[in-house]
Amino acid sequence: MRVAIAEDLFLLRDGLTRLLQAHGMEVTAAVENGEELLAALRADRPDVAVVDVRLPPGFTDEGLRAALTARQELPGLPVLVLSQYVEQLYARELLADGSGGVGYLLKDRVLDGSQFVDAVRRVAAGGTAMDPEVIGRLLTHNAAAGPVASLTPREREVLALMAEGRSNAAIAQQLVITERAVAKHTASIFVRLDLQPSDDDNRRVLAVLAYLNG
Repeated sequence: MRVAIAEDLFLLRDGLTRLLQAHGMEVTAAVENGEELLAALRADRPDVAVVDVRLPPGFTDEGLRAALTARQELPGLPVLVLSQYVEQLYARELLADGSGGVGYLLKDRVLDGSQFVDAVRRVAAGGTAMDPEVIGRLLTHNAAAGPVASLTPREREVLALMAEGRSNAAIAQQLVITERAVAKHTASIFVRLDLQPSDDDNRRVLAVLAYLNG
């Protein structure tokens, strides 16, 4: 797997590089600003980009802007945001096009190397990896709007865990229900969100994006 990293802090950038390499991944670029990130994504076309939102020179949204521009040129480019803050507007922009794997993790809540590596792999494969706090912030304004409003409380719980990237088995364990029950809730979610029959993995991602976008 080929990964591009955009992080302005040298120690964190170097640490991420070493961690991913230790797990058999190739780091195609490890850059510190948005301009370098965009150039690297265009040149190397990695399998996934790990991006901090705020990069030099302005420390506002340079990282995500570069990633979004790259996704326009390379549709479906998987992007995993690794930020110190929950940037609701930027997260929504990332989710808006509904294509390609997406993730949003908070730096101070990533407590385990294997957790992070698993998130990178999941996003690269077209899935999602959303921190629960990010999910909570995004859903604050969506609770009573759109098709999301038709979900039952249990379906919301299932879909929130799905957004974190959990499997049916993991969801069942967390909610203390059977995998069969999770499968039934998942099927109902697909119907309520009007997701037509297709590959289930793809529908899971589309369901999560619809949920987070309201």
